[in-house]
Amino acid sequence: MSAITVNPAVSLKSDTLNIATDEYGLLTDLYQLTMGACYVREGCDRKRASFELFVRRLPEGFGYLIAMGLAQSVEYLQNLHFTSEQIEALQATGIFAKVDRRFWELLRNLRFEGDLWAVPEGTAMFANEPFLRIEAPLWQAQLVETYLLNTINYQTLIATRAARMRDVAGDRITLLEFGTRRAFSPQGSLWAARAALAAGMNATSNVLAALKLDRRPSGTMAHALVMALNATEGSEAQAFSAFHQVFPHSPLLIDTFDTIAAARNLAEKVKSGEMKVKGVRIDSGDIAAVSKEVRSLLPDAAIFASGDIDEAEILRLKALGAPIDGYGIGTKLVTGAPVNGVYKLVEIDNIPVSKKSSGKQSIAGRKQIWRSWENGVITGDHLTHISEIPQSNEQPLLELIMHNGELLKSLDDLDVIAKRTRNSVQSLPQAVRNIAAPETISVLVDMT
Repeated sequence: MSAITVNPAVSLKSDTLNIATDEYGLLTDLYQLTMGACYVREGCDRKRASFELFVRRLPEGFGYLIAMGLAQSVEYLQNLHFTSEQIEALQATGIFAKVDRRFWELLRNLRFEGDLWAVPEGTAMFANEPFLRIEAPLWQAQLVETYLLNTINYQTLIATRAARMRDVAGDRITLLEFGTRRAFSPQGSLWAARAALAAGMNATSNVLAALKLDRRPSGTMAHALVMALNATEGSEAQAFSAFHQVFPHSPLLIDTFDTIAAARNLAEKVKSGEMKVKGVRIDSGDIAAVSKEVRSLLPDAAIFASGDIDEAEILRLKALGAPIDGYGIGTKLVTGAPVNGVYKLVEIDNIPVSKKSSGKQSIAGRKQIWRSWENGVITGDHLTHISEIPQSNEQPLLELIMHNGELLKSLDDLDVIAKRTRNSVQSLPQAVRNIAAPETISVLVDMT
């Protein structure tokens, strides 16, 4: 695979790959741009097109998904543009040598001028239901596919996992997002922290994410501090004392050497009045058994568990009666089987269209999702053309968020989204909330 030689005067070469708002236009797959150029050549670039983002199937082991990522989608659409330097760099690649000159004018004058329909963040969703719909000039609706899928797919995965963890843990347990070092990228770590908080987790250890989201970061300590100070100052107890003097309210990580011995030594200091231990963290071993013994030694200290914690492990520890007050959750939250959302054209120039490929079909036409409840529990979802009139007991899920590129209302803050997420999960039938073998809700499709 050979590199493309470009004119140094217009090269965008950089040693860093951090994303800037000014680069949103280029943060797309090449074929979005080549298709846009083709639309220009065929004279259909301005035709009104509707694309919907949905999943054909839920990830294995999931009975539902929690929609997330709308705020970043809106921010992207509001800032989408191309600079003159970027356009020159594209031209210098030689890939676009035969495109119509008007294509470059479209890029130069780009401002998203379409409509965005979306379900509110924190809404429980099922297969074939649109998370969002873009209605815009064809070339613009096509261009935004890559970025929208990236943010919706990843944040929805994190939000769903966080919601499942909150559901099995209950509202009393503290859940901390510790996934920054395991997230798929530094940018992904920020989105993961946001999605986790918006789905009901209490705090994140990601300092940048927390401060950007107007939250207080939360964390404990690492084994390295205990090992370093034990080696240089003579004992684990001195390491705890040193950290405690500076951060008296922070939990102490007690499993570096001998968890029970550490807890016993701390208990003696508590009894003597030398320390007031607010909490301890256990990151290894038989957490159920160890936590019970730690509780007997430190009855007033909160016990946090970490180390490959997920929904199933929380359930297992609860079943064993482990006295855990909180969990630090990283790898099993921010990684895993992807949410395989797709973005498909459903209407062009008022003509409904669909994909017929085997196993990858799509449903033609612009849609609305109608949801019904009984005694606070979802009884079913109904997918119809957007023009259809609902039944009396149904409520629409898709809302018009942007019109002609303008935001129609303020977006929800994290606390509102977290409350919606919790209510959404609690409104699901218990079989859908099951962790080991969940059922799902089949969506009735009526697009006649």
